[in-house]
Amino acid sequence: MSSSHPQTKGRFDQMLMRACNFMESIAIFMLLLTTTLIVIQIIARNLFEKGLPWADELARYGGLGIVFLAIPLLLLRNGHICVDIISSRLSGVAGRVLRVVNEIIVLLFCLLFLIGGYEFLMSAGRFVTPAMRWPNMLFYMPTMVGVILFAIVAVRRFWCVLRFGNATPWLAEEGL
Repeated sequence: MSSSHPQTKGRFDQMLMRACNFMESIAIFMLLLTTTLIVIQIIARNLFEKGLPWADELARYGGLGIVFLAIPLLLLRNGHICVDIISSRLSGVAGRVLRVVNEIIVLLFCLLFLIGGYEFLMSAGRFVTPAMRWPNMLFYMPTMVGVILFAIVAVRRFWCVLRFGNATPWLAEEGL
């Protein structure tokens, strides 16, 4: 971002947007995969009286991808759920301080989630999933990738609030 035109996206912002859009594409694919697997499971159980534990496990994997690979783009576009009863009424220094505090809370969430995820994977990562025999490291990879990208977006938002007073100054240019 250039200091004279905070609405103009810099190279980093463009790369971040592309990465988030790519993760969204993977999440959409995982949504289609999960939906297909659920339909296959219903047909297998109701018509053939056959359970498909691998399909259930793969659908859960898709669910992780749907959620965690989409959240970075939502944060980047400011599209997450926001309760702004107080923040929408504050302007000036008080509003800016509140925005900074909000971004710090998001960064702390990311840090705690990544530390907890790391600890979990260090203990459970050596085990495999029951049906498909995937290592837990692979099974939970969409979660960790999504939260790492989420954290990168959160750091960028924090920097923008400090520098421009707005977490997402490029949204006006995007029409979002």
